[in-house]
Amino acid sequence: MVRKVWNSLEEYILVFSLAFTVFLIFIQIVMRYVFHHSLSWSEELARYVFLWQIWLGASFAVKEHRHLRIEAIKNVLSPKAQKYFELITLVIWFGFSLFLAFKGAELTMILLQRGQVSPAMRLPMAYAYASVPVGCGLMAIRLIEEMFGLFRKGEA
Repeated sequence: MVRKVWNSLEEYILVFSLAFTVFLIFIQIVMRYVFHHSLSWSEELARYVFLWQIWLGASFAVKEHRHLRIEAIKNVLSPKAQKYFELITLVIWFGFSLFLAFKGAELTMILLQRGQVSPAMRLPMAYAYASVPVGCGLMAIRLIEEMFGLFRKGEA
């Protein structure tokens, strides 16, 4: 059960948040063009949900092997060298993800301390910025899974 939830975590959140965003934007359109009154908070909320979709989507893309790859160098290597090249690439990517997660966490903590709030909804801006460390942290975990997958398959 836990494995099923873990394997589908980002997918469930992304599907729900996409449906929520579409509904939110639909309500905003109806309010603006039918009732001639726009909601002050809906566009802001849609923007913040979109931020979370981006960073959780990056983690989901790691799991699904959907990130953009330039394989010109990899394709000229021998099969064994390709596997080591893949491992090196994953390690560098993992390091960058951890860097972004830690720097994003620092920024989120600074925003929490300063008490900065969003203009329309008056929510702490840290909630929006927390998408970076959460998404990059999940991406780092998915990258660790990929690295262990290379060893499990006997590829490295």
